[in-house]
Amino acid sequence: MPTALDPDTFDAPLVLQLERFLDDHRQMMLDCLEGLTEEEARRRLVPSSTTLLGLVKHATFVERVWFDEAVTRRSRAEIGISATPEESFRLTDADTVAGVVEAYRGACADSRAAVAGLGEDDVVHGNRRGPLTLRWVYLHMLRELAQHNGHADILREQVLAAR
Repeated sequence: MPTALDPDTFDAPLVLQLERFLDDHRQMMLDCLEGLTEEEARRRLVPSSTTLLGLVKHATFVERVWFDEAVTRRSRAEIGISATPEESFRLTDADTVAGVVEAYRGACADSRAAVAGLGEDDVVHGNRRGPLTLRWVYLHMLRELAQHNGHADILREQVLAAR
């Protein structure tokens, strides 16, 4: 799949550009776990409950909120996700790198399917803020993933330095 920086992206329709940039950030989120042990992925290095594995689990939640709840209008309970963002970072004993990665990949695939055929100016109605354009959703997701990828870069650097 081409990345957002590929030459054919420069004159692509806006929605395609947004999708490609978002896919780049999604891959960066997955890359933060590459080559880590289960213990390293779960390691807490800051006072909050933020961990590398927790960040990917939270990214799954965010995908479900913005591309399932907002687009399909299903409730968080129907989707089977946490009620709050804070809860989405919490790891259980059942959370493994493989399982969280699989859930994230599945959420991303479902997100792509949910918006297939929609344009950036199409309006979604399932968010608590009220009606929003798909463009707003994409930009919010880019902001969200960029922020968390920055957190992940720093945490991963700390984990690798401790080896």
